Formats: sequence, C-alpha cells, structure tokens
Amino acid sequence: MFSLNDTMRYFLCPGKTDLRKGMNSLCGLVREKMGYALRSGDVFIFINRNRNTMKLLHAEEGGLVLYIKRLEQGRFRLPSYDDKSNSYPMRWSDLVLMVEGISENPALRQNRLKSLRKSD
Repeated sequence: MFSLNDTMRYFLCPGKTDLRKGMNSLCGLVREKMGYALRSGDVFIFINRNRNTMKLLHAEEGGLVLYIKRLEQGRFRLPSYDDKSNSYPMRWSDLVLMVEGISENPALRQNRLKSLRKSD
C-alpha cells in the first residue's frame, strides 16, 4: 500500500538527475552516489535539471514504489545541502512545503497551476 508519512526519513539526491532513469537506475544512484541502502525504509527524492519534475523512490514490504510529480508551472525550491549526509536531509513537512511551493516568506511562494474547475 502507498504509505509516505512523517515517521520516515527523506533524502534529496544532490545534483541534477536525469529522470528518464527508471527504478533500477535510481536504486544505483541511492547506493553509489548517496551511499544509502534502499531497503532502509527511507524515501529518496530526485529532481531534474529544470527543477519541475520530482521522483520519490521508496522500498516498502513487497516491493519498490516510485512516485512522480511534474509541475505544470513553477519550480521546486531546494533545501540546504548537508555535507555530512551527502544529501539534503528533509522531514515530511519539508517535502510537503517543497511540493506545494510554500516558503517561510509568503512573498516567495512558488507559482503552481490552479486546479481546473468547471464554472457553475
């Protein structure tokens, strides 16, 4: 079952990732570039060069899950890099804020495509 929540650890892969890569190639990045074990239960986040597409890779009981988010408008704002973890360690709330384009400074909120609703 799909189960991302605030009890998990989240790590954003440093640098730009070619998001044509599938699960196996992303697993290799987790192991080789980030130095983590995929089966740890952590969630690994990958962002493309344009910062408008994100993939989340997560190993759960029974297999791997890959989530994809592509922005129609705006870009993902990246958190600060941590040299010790060779990543951008994040909390669930950081991921939600990044996906929604919310900044601590309301004037810096990122543009996101508004939901399409039919007029009454």
